[in-house]
Amino acid sequence: MEEKIDLETLKKCSASYIIAVNDTLNVFGGKWKLPIIAALMHDNKRFKDILQYVGKITPRMLSKELKELELNGILVRKVYNTTPVLIEYELNESGKNLTSVLDTMLEWGLEHRKRSLLK
Repeated sequence: MEEKIDLETLKKCSASYIIAVNDTLNVFGGKWKLPIIAALMHDNKRFKDILQYVGKITPRMLSKELKELELNGILVRKVYNTTPVLIEYELNESGKNLTSVLDTMLEWGLEHRKRSLLK
């Protein structure tokens, strides 16, 4: 049986809190991982599609980031036996659970930008 984590208690225990935050940053750290996840949030995409969505990322960096996200259990690489071979990337259940995190980041970013532009 899975043990329920009491978030309020965890937040008060600074060492555990910091470890959990660091674990999260280790999976999503860097400039490109969250934009890649956002690009895959609503549907599967091929490499070229992700490259277009994310923008200024190089193909080499995208390949590296996709491999890391796959290793960290955030996305799945699907290879279809077609001619030519079709490869798609999709978020797995863990990756799809990030929807609320990205929604919160979106809301914060929009509000922060609005406040920053008023200065």
